[in-house]
Amino acid sequence: MKSKFKIKGLDCANCAAELERKIEKIEGIERASISFITEKMELEFDENCKQDIMKKLSKVIKREEPDVKIEEIIK
Repeated sequence: MKSKFKIKGLDCANCAAELERKIEKIEGIERASISFITEKMELEFDENCKQDIMKKLSKVIKREEPDVKIEEIIK
C-alpha cells in the first residue's frame, strides 16, 4: 500500500534525509521518501499493519524531529 503525507516543520534537506532513514527502519515499512522542497512524504507498507505502523511512525517522528507534523493526503 502507498500513502502520501503532507509533512510540515522540517528545517533542512539533511533533516529530511535523516528522518527518511529512521522511518525506513520501522518494521513493516518497505520504502519511505521525503521531499523537503515539496513538504511531502510517501510511504509503502503492508496495509494489514497500517495502525501499528502509524503508531511507530509517530513515535519516530516525535523522537527525531519533535516539531514536525504529518497529515495523510486522502484522495
